[in-house]
Amino acid sequence: MPGSPQRTTTVLFAIIVVFLTLSLVLYPKEGFEAGIAGLKLFWDVVFPSLLPFFILSEIMLGVGVVHALGILLEPLMRPLFSVPGVGAFALSMGLAAGYPMDAVITAKFRKSKMCSRVEGERLLAFTNTADPYFLLGAVAVGMFRNAGIGMLLLIAHYIGAFLVGILFKLYGRGTQEKAEAAPPVIRGNLFTRAYQELLRARQEDGRPISQLLGDAVNDSIKTLLMICGFIIFFAVIIKVLTLSGIIPLLALPVMALFKLIGIDVSLVQPFLAGIFEIDIGAAQAAATDAVLIQQLIVVSFIVAWSGLSVHAQIASVLTGTDIRFSPYLVARVLHGIFAAIATVVLYNWGVGQTIATVSAPVAPSTLAVAAAEPTTAARWLASLYALKNWFLLIGGITLFSVALYLSRRMKIVVFKTRMNNK
Repeated sequence: MPGSPQRTTTVLFAIIVVFLTLSLVLYPKEGFEAGIAGLKLFWDVVFPSLLPFFILSEIMLGVGVVHALGILLEPLMRPLFSVPGVGAFALSMGLAAGYPMDAVITAKFRKSKMCSRVEGERLLAFTNTADPYFLLGAVAVGMFRNAGIGMLLLIAHYIGAFLVGILFKLYGRGTQEKAEAAPPVIRGNLFTRAYQELLRARQEDGRPISQLLGDAVNDSIKTLLMICGFIIFFAVIIKVLTLSGIIPLLALPVMALFKLIGIDVSLVQPFLAGIFEIDIGAAQAAATDAVLIQQLIVVSFIVAWSGLSVHAQIASVLTGTDIRFSPYLVARVLHGIFAAIATVVLYNWGVGQTIATVSAPVAPSTLAVAAAEPTTAARWLASLYALKNWFLLIGGITLFSVALYLSRRMKIVVFKTRMNNK
């Protein structure tokens, strides 16, 4: 017999589901159009951007690259964030592909027993970030029509994530359990240990390359179809809640809070929309007539919070693991607060001086002039992209040299072992 709290939750959830269903029946045309918009967002943006990263992450796990990275980066990730070295892989893939890539990788780590439950919760707390292309392209250029805004939001967003990671280092210390498959103790040559771990993980996986590729594509498509369903569902929910008057009702206490802290009340509606879905909320905030810094504060919080749509995707990805969802939610609130504060500090420190104050979307003709005269931040970003090929070339040569050295070193060790046995 379920307890009283469980009965209350069940009844409340049933009422909400019935209400949403009736609302959708009353507004079928609007719900259909919202669903089409959500599907278009997934097909045009999410699917092509995330699929390559999902497939590559599966392959890197199967080949053993992630295990080798765990050995190499253990001395960095453990002191900073109290997570295994493999956490650097989740962090880097999360930075490159955005959410929910980090959750997918963290869940795989936990299922593979490469981290403990507490370590997985810590990892998920600070690796849940937006990708640079979303902030620099979709938000800055697409919504605000200003490239300089993207640099400010990007720096503030990652500062907030880093602070959450440092804070969560203290989380679960008294009750932390050891990982079932703790990373090996690093002794001697770090690169040799990483090479040995790469070979060990590949041998343990055992799948042929053809099967590994097929499984990677199959699992990635399944995960993306789940994400597609959540995007469409929440696009419809936001539309229905707005038409039924629920969101305007929720705006009353938020409006009082915004007046108290001195933020334009025109940002209340975008803020509430962003609580549900990040893209809709950020676009609405950029379209208001509020002061630029207040727009940026709200957008920073929305992007760091990431929206209930992303939260639902994360919760679904974590199914089958013992990683708890509540620490993730606390981390998102903290990330939103830290990112908003960092936005104010960076703006007042002069980062905002490179940003032209834009209170309304810029006309196409104005955009053409702006494109001819890029901002300081835009020129700096372009220089980073110009250096990208050099970094890739030097990194490739370095990796090849290290692999060649380790390969010869291992051959010498094997040869000496055989000679001693004789």
